[in-house]
Amino acid sequence: MKTMKLGSSNLEVPVIAVGCMRLPSLDKQQAERFVQTALDEGANFFEHADIYGAGKAEELFAEAVHMSPSVREKLILQSKCGIVPGVMFDFSKEHILNSVDNILQRLNTDYLDTLLLHRPDTLVEPEEVAEAFDLLESSGKVRHFGVSNQNPMQIQLLKKYVKQPLIANQLQLSITNATMISQGFNVNMENGAAVNRDGSILDFCRLHDITIQPWSPFQYGFFEGVFLGNEKFPELNKKIDEVAAKYEVTNTTIAVAWLLRHPANMQPVIGTMNIDRLKDCIKAAEIRLTREEWYSIFLAAGNILP
Repeated sequence: MKTMKLGSSNLEVPVIAVGCMRLPSLDKQQAERFVQTALDEGANFFEHADIYGAGKAEELFAEAVHMSPSVREKLILQSKCGIVPGVMFDFSKEHILNSVDNILQRLNTDYLDTLLLHRPDTLVEPEEVAEAFDLLESSGKVRHFGVSNQNPMQIQLLKKYVKQPLIANQLQLSITNATMISQGFNVNMENGAAVNRDGSILDFCRLHDITIQPWSPFQYGFFEGVFLGNEKFPELNKKIDEVAAKYEVTNTTIAVAWLLRHPANMQPVIGTMNIDRLKDCIKAAEIRLTREEWYSIFLAAGNILP
């Protein structure tokens, strides 16, 4: 598996992250097979959140991987906190510290490689976040920190108080959900694509050495469905299939390769629990699309160039 540095850190990670949100859909035996396949393929970066399966995803992962000190050395574990489902977002010091303790207990480990704050909390007091991060770092419970779904000003506000580098920002991005890319083409234009919805987050992350971790790389809309093989996207699927045939891979591989081709050095988070599809995703690390192929796929999705 091809690797990369995560943000400004020295943490060497696979270019594909294995998302564990849907892990509770598997039984223990299936989960063991899935996790072991990922490890056999060199995909040892596992991405969690405390709300996935109300914590069951982390518990099942620890069981499936047969967590022990020797096993833990082979893993890179990331989790997120800050969402109280259906109630609020909470970046208070108390909530962050309690969340991490519970995450570590469920994962049966002493530390996280990376902790992300999960969606912005408008009542955030960044001084409290800084205190929480200092305690987590000094205790060895968390080694690196980042955010999820945050815009440049929200990140800058945290950076004013937090001394640790914020090395990752998890954002929704796919061929059909590419506003952060299309906006960059339409500067000074009066069309819909010119609307800057996220404060130029793509350029901001590149400037500040923050790795973008695209989530839902096969989805269109907000969990409306996948675009691969979908009759709503005939031109896109035709083009992806054409490129896939050239490289003798599946359309899944090309969809991930499209993200990896961007020079921002993104780390897509793959959410499939299907072993064959997981392998197809991992194959994308071996493919570098040409500039022409990348643009042809972008345009086939209905995106426009001015």
